[in-house]
Amino acid sequence: MNIPERIAVRLPQLVFPFSEAFYNHNRVPKLGSVPFLTHKRHLGLGLSKKMSSSMENCHVDVQNKLEVVRPATEVYAQEAIEALKAGKVIAVPTDTLYGFACDACSLEAVSSIYEMKGRKHTSPLAICVGDVSHIQHFAVTEYLPHGLLDSLLPGPVTVILRRGESSALEKSLNPGLDSVGVRVPDCNFIRAVARGLGKAVALTSANLSGQPSSLCIKDFENLWNRCAYVYDGGALPSNGAGSTIVDLTLPGKYKILRPGSAREETLAILEKHSLVEEAPVI
Repeated sequence: MNIPERIAVRLPQLVFPFSEAFYNHNRVPKLGSVPFLTHKRHLGLGLSKKMSSSMENCHVDVQNKLEVVRPATEVYAQEAIEALKAGKVIAVPTDTLYGFACDACSLEAVSSIYEMKGRKHTSPLAICVGDVSHIQHFAVTEYLPHGLLDSLLPGPVTVILRRGESSALEKSLNPGLDSVGVRVPDCNFIRAVARGLGKAVALTSANLSGQPSSLCIKDFENLWNRCAYVYDGGALPSNGAGSTIVDLTLPGKYKILRPGSAREETLAILEKHSLVEEAPVI
């Protein structure tokens, strides 16, 4: 055996964790008639250098990636949509934390999320929609000041609104509650998935109930086997506080239920639209 042959034998076989389509960013699937929005952070060949570095820092096993993990890029959005339509649970990045997502109208999928998190069924799930204009299909918005929702969203804010009798949400989601938390994350992947599904997406943090939130997919690796797919957006640049939750169910008033990661910005927007803080119940 000559020297080049000996070197070839000793070289380890390269294993690429993503498919060829991932490296060819020109092969972007069409999401029905809705074009995919351009992400604020340039994705280049699927992920920015910053995201790629973050993903490497998570030290995720390559073999596990081959099984369930995908990059959170437009190439895989249609796959995620089909998984939700089939009643599956997926893990996705948002603009704050990683979350578990499913079709909010699938009782079986919603039950799976409660079970995998060890969460009490009395704890409500928020929903995610692709655009602010879609909120009106699931909650009452007419009494809100003009432009308020567009000022708060997309962003790291969950707004609590009244469901109303005309809500398209299934009665089985958060039964007994006349309000619902709504998110429009500043994250193009989950927004494209929500648009493609054409229904509300149930969304909750990707962790066991009571455990720390996940800023990297490695943080909830013990729950990967409960997901159809885990979409990796790298380590999220968040303080782990989650979204700011604001109750807007009373006309002209607001109540901060969780400070979250955007409290000051949210308060400034609420005051600009002449909302006043709801007086605490004594």
